[in-house]
Formats: sequence, structure tokens, C-alpha cells
Amino acid sequence: MRIAVNAQLLLKNRLEGLGQFTHETLKRLVVNHPEHEFLFIFDRDWSPEFIYAPNVTPIKTLIPSRHPFLWYIRFQFIIPHLIKKHKADLFLSTDGWSTTCKGIKTVTVIHDIDFWHHPQNFPYLTRKYYNYFSPKFARHSTRLATVSEYSKSDLVKTWGLAPENIDVIYNGSLEIFQPLHPSAIAQTLTETTQGVPYFIYIGSLNPRKNIKGMLLAFDRFKQQTQLPHKLMIVGEKMWRDATIDRVFERLLSKKDVLFMGRQSTENLHRLLGSSIALVLVSHLEGFGIPLIEAMNCDVPVICSNTTAMPEVAGKAGHLVNPGQIESIAEGFRRLASEPDYRNQLIDHAGIQKTKFSWDQSATKLWGSIEKCMNS
Repeated sequence: MRIAVNAQLLLKNRLEGLGQFTHETLKRLVVNHPEHEFLFIFDRDWSPEFIYAPNVTPIKTLIPSRHPFLWYIRFQFIIPHLIKKHKADLFLSTDGWSTTCKGIKTVTVIHDIDFWHHPQNFPYLTRKYYNYFSPKFARHSTRLATVSEYSKSDLVKTWGLAPENIDVIYNGSLEIFQPLHPSAIAQTLTETTQGVPYFIYIGSLNPRKNIKGMLLAFDRFKQQTQLPHKLMIVGEKMWRDATIDRVFERLLSKKDVLFMGRQSTENLHRLLGSSIALVLVSHLEGFGIPLIEAMNCDVPVICSNTTAMPEVAGKAGHLVNPGQIESIAEGFRRLASEPDYRNQLIDHAGIQKTKFSWDQSATKLWGSIEKCMNS
């Protein structure tokens, strides 16, 4: 079988959630199925690390996929042409983009539809493209997959899709995310906060992540408790949003908020593994990979009680209402001042984290491919 693959998010040192899912599942599919050929369709020069095995043939398109107009050309014209030219049996896209051209069997992974629920959080042309084409991609695909039961039910309810045509494929966690030795934790604390304990947020800085609510809740926690804890924010801004800057400037405890920018995987493991808790109080998550990275590091989580987060965190998470500052502040307080409760969450994480691995993800994705070919 010859499988054409949308490889546009395989970007060296820039694997966000969708790119990480693509990378971790594809490298396993390629190695586990040497009897099949994979055509990786890139939109720019590729890194050799993404050519996982001899059965991968890389193809670079002339037009980069960096604007809604160029997305249209890529997925409606260039990719269908390449599929027919190379006589591919199936098109796999793991990042939500796909094609509506007829006569092409497709497996499309849609991680969430936040653009549909919160279009105001996206640039004008981006949201117009997503909201027009994404439902068409979903209905045209031979087989769909998504990353949580929440996202599956959302797709069924919002777009009227058939649930029997949608597979749930959880994300996994990199093997590097393991508990740190106490001496490594002490060293990290000394180097980053002069020994002061800290909470950590990991992810892009965009409106759906509720950075504003997290900052305001942390400020309230600090004022209520006078504890020395800091808040470390790891990630880069996505889209243009000045709200975070305005909120930050008004904080009474802004000296205790550390913006760390993007970090390497090694540094991320060190910073996460040394934290007192991960904070993820988004308005919407299709999954939330940092949740299981934290659980694998024996770090408890404070997360929203909405969308996919209760499903992923299970009993290992302290659930809060993302729309209520006091609810989030209470999460900060409990994790900072109740060590027995914190250890209880860590114990639950030991069970919850076994539900997630990239090996399981790749196996289920291959199952979706087989269902597509047999349909």
C-alpha cells in the first residue's frame, strides 16, 4: 500500500501539540509497517530526522503552507495532483487539514474545533478558512479520528457526524518525562527561583488557554496567602493578543511571574519535574498533552473541569472552574499548602498515566487506516 501523508507540521524544534502527535505516530507507523510505502508531503525543506525509514519518500511542494490562500491551493490542488501522480491508495492527515476532492480515500485527525466555538480568538482569514473547510473535510473523509471522547462527542453534536465513523486516539508522552531525583529538583530550584517553589504553565499564549484567568487567580492566591510561590510560564504567543500584557502589568505579584519563552525538551522536563504543580485552566482542550507529561513526572495538575481535561486528568487532577478566579485561586492554595492532598493526586496519577502512550496511539491510528481501506 502507498500512503500519502500531510507532513507540513513536521518542523525541526517546533513540534507543538499537533506536530508532536504527527511525529510520534508517524515514526512508529513507518517502522512498524516496512511493507508499505509512505509519501511525506512537506511544504518546505525537511529535516532528515523526519525521514524515519527507507520506506519514506519525501516530497516538497513549491508553495509553502503559510496562509489560508496557500492552504487552499495546497489541499485542493497540489496534494490531489500528487496523490494521483504517485498513485497513492490513501491520504493521511493528522493535523485537521484535508481535501474535498473526490475519488481519494482519506483518514483525517481533527484534534478539536475551538475555531468553531471561539472564532474571535483567530485571525479573520484563518477562522474563515477553518470554519468553511473543516466541516467539509470532516464529511468528506472516509475515516475520522480525534484525541478524546469529548472531542468525538463535540464533532458529532456540532457537525452532525456519524459517531461510528470516528475513532478516539489519545495522545502520549515522551519517554523523557520521568520523575526527577530530589537533588536535580533542588538544583533546578536554586538556578531558576533561588529555591522558591513554583507552579508551571506549559503551552502557547493564546486566548483559549485562559492565561488572563490564570494570572488573576495567581495574584489573588498570593494576596490571600502571602506564600512565596512563583508562577513560571513556558511558551510563546500565538496570534496577536495584548490582553496578557495588560493583565500582567496590573498584577500586584508580577515580580513572581516568570515568562520563560520556548524551551528545549530537556529543559522542559527539568522545569516541569521540579514544579509543585502544572496549571492548565483553558476554556477548551481537545486533550492537553502537558497533563500527562506532568503525571509522568509525578507532578500534580490543576486543570479545568470542562471539555477533555477531566477525561485526561481523571482523579489525578484538581479540577477548577476556568471562568471563576476564586476557583482557580483555591487550586493554587490547596496544592501549595496541603502536601497530603498533593501526594494523593500523585498517587492517582500513577494509575491514570497508564492509559496514554504513543505506542498505543500509533496502533490505533493504523487501525483507522485499515478501516478506511476496508470501507
